[in-house]
Amino acid sequence: MLKQVLIGVVCCAVLLTVGIILGHLIPRGSSAPDWVKDVARDVDESLIEKFLTEVDNMQIQENLRELTKVPHMATTAGDEKTVQYMLKRWQDPDTGLDQAWREEYMVYLSFPDPNNPNKVTVVDSSSAVLYAAREKEKPYGPDQEDPDVVQPYAAYSPPGHPQGKLVYANQGKPSDYKLLNQTVDLRGTIAITRYGGAGRAAKAINAAPYGVLGVLVYTDPLDINDGLMSDNETFPHSWYMPPSGVERGSFNTHYGDMLTPYLAAKEETYRIPVENITGVPPIPIQPIGFEDAYALICQLGGEPAPAPEWQGAFNCTYNFGGPGFKPTSSFSNSDVKLDVFNRGEIKNSSNVMGVIRGSVEPDRYVIYGNHRDSWVHGAIDPSSGTSVMLEVTRVLGGMVKQGSWRPRRSIIFGSWGAEEFGLIGSAEYAEQYSAKLSERTVAYINVDISVFANATLRASGMPSVQNVIFKAAKQVKAPGLDSTSVYDNWIQFSNRTSPTYGTIPKVGFLTGAGSDYAAFVHYLGITSMDISYTYDRTKTKARIYPAYHTAYDTFEYASKYIDPGFTSHQAVARTAGNVLIRLADSLVLPFNCSDYAEGLEAYLDATVELFQDDLAAQNISIEPLKRAVARFRSAAAHLDQVIQRSDLVNETPLKVRRINDQLMLLDRAFLDPLAFPDKYAFRHVIWASSSAGQLTFPGLYDASFKALASGLERDWLEVHRHLSILSQAIEGAAHTLVDVI
Repeated sequence: MLKQVLIGVVCCAVLLTVGIILGHLIPRGSSAPDWVKDVARDVDESLIEKFLTEVDNMQIQENLRELTKVPHMATTAGDEKTVQYMLKRWQDPDTGLDQAWREEYMVYLSFPDPNNPNKVTVVDSSSAVLYAAREKEKPYGPDQEDPDVVQPYAAYSPPGHPQGKLVYANQGKPSDYKLLNQTVDLRGTIAITRYGGAGRAAKAINAAPYGVLGVLVYTDPLDINDGLMSDNETFPHSWYMPPSGVERGSFNTHYGDMLTPYLAAKEETYRIPVENITGVPPIPIQPIGFEDAYALICQLGGEPAPAPEWQGAFNCTYNFGGPGFKPTSSFSNSDVKLDVFNRGEIKNSSNVMGVIRGSVEPDRYVIYGNHRDSWVHGAIDPSSGTSVMLEVTRVLGGMVKQGSWRPRRSIIFGSWGAEEFGLIGSAEYAEQYSAKLSERTVAYINVDISVFANATLRASGMPSVQNVIFKAAKQVKAPGLDSTSVYDNWIQFSNRTSPTYGTIPKVGFLTGAGSDYAAFVHYLGITSMDISYTYDRTKTKARIYPAYHTAYDTFEYASKYIDPGFTSHQAVARTAGNVLIRLADSLVLPFNCSDYAEGLEAYLDATVELFQDDLAAQNISIEPLKRAVARFRSAAAHLDQVIQRSDLVNETPLKVRRINDQLMLLDRAFLDPLAFPDKYAFRHVIWASSSAGQLTFPGLYDASFKALASGLERDWLEVHRHLSILSQAIEGAAHTLVDVI
């Protein structure tokens, strides 16, 4: 009995002691440690309102003015000035980020020879020059007269001096050369093509098998200027491209540094021989202005090219070429000669990186990026996006420095280098840090050209992000329309009918490699989006804003014709910044897998309509794909219910983390490194690039289209392979959305 009493006394003493200790350790008046509240914290709507209020259009204007003072082509002295400017802003003690630094890569670029400008001439049989195209664009002000304005050229075109009779090849598509070759012997000719329809490099790659020696490319006024051509109708009198304007560009089909495929281009990295580079023009190619194209095309002989597909805005009939010029032309019996002196160089290119560290999940990243380099002054491409990014970081950085906010997850900002040469800076970053980024990145937000024009928002991304973009757009006022939100304005210009939501704004898909989202989407499988403001398609048919990649893309052009007052820039900053905060701060990531299911179902419907009967005729069943999409829909609905029915604020942090990992890693499940052996760094089986004229599964479409054209058994076997890859990838993705086992 005594023993039991003593044991009871000892137990009570121990419990009392523990209670006293806990009483000292746990703060009075608090039922839980502070970290518990932090872990359960959700996005703060009042902070978003504060952010929206503080985004200043005049700050954006001054950012753009500073960024466009000098031409800043990649790796030039002007580019280094922008590097220093970004570092200065992101290291500012009052509005900067937690940390900012430069990340350097040694990359292979292509430049014209400043001492031997590229030339395009018409020469007679004695080599006398009858006509010479402009070597530089016509100056209308000091911006075009800057000595650092690079002459128009085709980056990665090989050097050479081809000479031959001229032919017109429309857009340089495979079908264009095939049709032209049925009428004209293309061996030994020079082809002139217009932008659009096929990629830049493809215009030369498609030509070479026919014996074409060289290619010219120009922008037709029909495609960029709504047909306007005269000097008094174009810049500086309007936003349209002037007659001497030339679109520069990178003429390669791959993205990233071409000498270090799948490896980060560091100084010590293994490099393939230059002669082993693929995806570049095999023959010289040179861009010219439409005033020079007019002088050449309107003198061509031969049969008239098909109307309306091959005809443009010139007040003459576009002929195929005899080959060569009309007998009545002053250029009769003359050749066109290209003198291209391009050279390749390995240069040091810098990304500028910055970070705001997360307070709860610092190992989860939301990345926001845009490239910094331009072909000339680059006011719209890319500095409109950089000026917006700098304003977003100024406001968020100020909140961090003031101690009023720190995001739940880390935010990484990237100012990518050498994008214009093939998305190089972002691709090298993705290659160098692929393991870390694949494991930890929640999403990537790309804001490149932030404002094409000032009519409406435009957004593209994985279907799972559409609702967070919609939510942000509903909170931002449309420029000049105080009673209308960006969302309500957007839905008037571009919309679609959703089986779930009815009429909603149309969000595009990131199916190609048009900007720095490419490595994040196609190589790493990271949920991504691209956000901008654009023009009213009912008022212009311009392929892109008319000063694109010319010497006229200046601060004057942007402030006078694209966005006077910079209120569209402000709307993009508010919308993209709102999305950024929600991705960084939401307790549960604002991704909707059922919206992804709707996207897959739309792709499936297109596939069934296009190919089901043809596949059945080859004893290839599409049923596995139908079952996989249905299973994905079911799994997505299950995860939606788990999220909706759970009181996640009061759940264990591990359950919230598990759900967020399912949402974060969904797109990784669609990666297959063996699916597209002929497409460099394309691994995402849903969003890879395709020749499809409509939205459907890329690998299956391309394989089916080829098999239908050839009828070969091996091509139908490839169709079956892609069908299996696709079905199993979708089914595998569905399994990631259900419970652990």
